[in-house]
Amino acid sequence: MSHRDEIAIVGAGLSGCLLACYLARRGYRVELYERRPDPRLGTAERGRSINLALSERGLDALRRIGLEDQVMADALPMRGRMIHPVDGPLDYQQYSHDGERAINSISRGALNNVLLDAAEAAPGVTIFFDHRLTGLDPRTGGMTYETADGEVRTTASVVLGADGAGSVVRGRLVAEPGAEVHTEFLNYGYKELTVPAVDGEFALDPGALHIWPRGTSMMIALPNPDRSFTCTMFWPAEGEGSFAALNTPAAIENHFRAHYPDVVPLAPDLVDDYLHNPVGVLGTVRCAPWQTGGRVALIGDAAHAIVPFYGQGANCGFEDVVELDQCLTETGGDWARALPLFEERRKANADAIGEMALENFVEMRDKVASPVFRFVKGAEHALERALPGRFVSRYELVSFSTVPYAQVRRRVRRQQRALGGAAVLLASALATGLYRIGRKA
Repeated sequence: MSHRDEIAIVGAGLSGCLLACYLARRGYRVELYERRPDPRLGTAERGRSINLALSERGLDALRRIGLEDQVMADALPMRGRMIHPVDGPLDYQQYSHDGERAINSISRGALNNVLLDAAEAAPGVTIFFDHRLTGLDPRTGGMTYETADGEVRTTASVVLGADGAGSVVRGRLVAEPGAEVHTEFLNYGYKELTVPAVDGEFALDPGALHIWPRGTSMMIALPNPDRSFTCTMFWPAEGEGSFAALNTPAAIENHFRAHYPDVVPLAPDLVDDYLHNPVGVLGTVRCAPWQTGGRVALIGDAAHAIVPFYGQGANCGFEDVVELDQCLTETGGDWARALPLFEERRKANADAIGEMALENFVEMRDKVASPVFRFVKGAEHALERALPGRFVSRYELVSFSTVPYAQVRRRVRRQQRALGGAAVLLASALATGLYRIGRKA
């Protein structure tokens, strides 16, 4: 394929924009299509900011094309989680064994704008806003878009679907014989609140990700550059203490005073935010195949949407872009070979982080406030200091390395088996010692 051939990317979100930058660097002509208006020209939809936790995988992808410093100018490092109990003192838990490594809070909108600017400035990239994909022929690369001026038809040599969890491109691919898609929704939703700055300063510690774990529900808060915090409630959709159950100002205030008492004085618009901000859905998407004919493929959330509880959605999508770029290098730019290779290498990793994200929801919601959890995390950090490079916790492998997700799962299981064996030996030795002491007595 000649580099003069056009590559179409459907979706100008985070992964789509980054992918456009990478392909432009390789000399391709790229047409980037987005169904929404240009987000840089308007205001964000209320209650849809969804702060991201950018970590090493995402930073590595940005670093490779010189965007890390620009993005990090708007980011705030969080070196640990701050646990807010219903009553009692706050509990700070550092993420890394040395307390130095951080995940970085950044608004999705701010990051998307930086990437849009970079894609727009890249040679050979053209962006089309207000273009909604309505038709796609995977065999020919023919596409139909609905615009304000009517229907537009176009063709590309390769079509890459970066159009998110509700991907239209994926819908067309899974309509092919033998394809499948599985979408698993949690019986939970999410809604945002805002904790504004107080006298121009942060109302909470800006160096931490704040968590209010409440067993069957939780709330988190991430800092913003304007010194506010974006809070996100992850609550059941139905039943007691759910979004459906709390629908009057009095019920909302009473619930927060009972379960989130320290938030009430910090969020003057709490009731208004709650009543008017939308409830989002949470789900995991798995599909196969990710590509067909070496001509049409999925990337990012379009291929593998995950729940946000490991902060890896954007990081995983950015890592997809790096992997696809490496596959193009290894195949000499042969898309018919690169796209199947990309799927082969990334699918197991996407499945692994999807599972770990679901597991981390249980950890954040139920476990982080327990003494047993704090003891285990302390023991993990002690082992990391005592056995540098040989023992690394799952959190550090996921957030502070680029070790493939599937490999992280295998390594953590080996570590757990080794620790379990050591614990058995220690218990056996202790029992033997006590028995001998008893015999002598």
